[in-house]
Amino acid sequence: MAEVIRMPKLSDTMTEGVVAEWHKKVGDEVSSGELLAEIESDKATMEFESFFDGVLLHIGVAKGKAAVVDSILAIIGEKGEDISALLKEDSAPKVEDKKEEKKAEEPIRQEKEEEKPQPKVAAAAPKQATVFQPTPNGRVIASPLAKRLADEKGIDISRVSGSGDGGRVVKRDVESFSGFGPSSANAVESYRDVEVSQMRKTIARRLAESKFSAPHFYLTMKIDMDAMIDARDSINSVSKSKISFNDLVIKAVAIGLKEHPQVNAAWMGDYIRYNDHVHVGVAVAVPDGLLVPVVRFADTKRLTEISNEVKDFVLRANDKKLQPQDWQGNTFTVSNLGMFGIDEFTAIINPPDSCI
Repeated sequence: MAEVIRMPKLSDTMTEGVVAEWHKKVGDEVSSGELLAEIESDKATMEFESFFDGVLLHIGVAKGKAAVVDSILAIIGEKGEDISALLKEDSAPKVEDKKEEKKAEEPIRQEKEEEKPQPKVAAAAPKQATVFQPTPNGRVIASPLAKRLADEKGIDISRVSGSGDGGRVVKRDVESFSGFGPSSANAVESYRDVEVSQMRKTIARRLAESKFSAPHFYLTMKIDMDAMIDARDSINSVSKSKISFNDLVIKAVAIGLKEHPQVNAAWMGDYIRYNDHVHVGVAVAVPDGLLVPVVRFADTKRLTEISNEVKDFVLRANDKKLQPQDWQGNTFTVSNLGMFGIDEFTAIINPPDSCI
């Protein structure tokens, strides 16, 4: 009997997945535990193994396409088995199908709009701005007010097109001047649309939810780091594993959370959860957005352990090799832009943490 394989929910925030690669094609034999496909979730790309033995009879989501969680990913059964009934009874909509339906509706709406009688309005001839040609001696014809306004705004009045009599530059011309003069006459507007990855969709949704559902307030203070800088230099002079300032911040935060357990807490709706353990999430930038792998029991780990763990997270995050257990369970988050020369920035709380 044919078995339906559905789009898996690979993380607690995943609502749809993208097939990054198929390792089997329709008609291939598949064994249980054999690599079937690679699925891109909102966090990472993960290998997906078959649960069944048989022949791959149907692929429900093409490579590079998205589908909602629980929709048909594939069907495995006996060679030549009729699966039409399975496909018919399953009506889980794909993300791509929704897009196509939307496109199909647009011409219909357009036709309906065209059927509506349009009021007859006499078209007024658009007023053409006269491009000013300087006088033989190079003097610009402009009103005194326009000249003074151009002076105040730092605008070269010779680049402003005049709409007054004889191409005279008046006040409204200076006020509406966009900064594009004759040199941009041949410029062409252009843009490109880039599909949003599952990760970016989730980041946008979760951070928007956090920003507007958790009241944020911000605290800033200066810390004398001279002793810490000296300590780091001493450690790095004898240790094979080099310690970064970010590692020091993670360790300091972990110690601080043990001293102030009220901060190591999460709002759970009907109750507050005070965590006895300290798991520090570390924001890691990747090409598609941001991941937050977790240094578990950070308060009990040596600086070299924290450093090695974070370096491993960064490598695996960029290769999309992080697993769900790597980014779950944070009780606090550290986000650092100091290495880019940033003095201060305002981060958004990473749920379910109470602080970042």
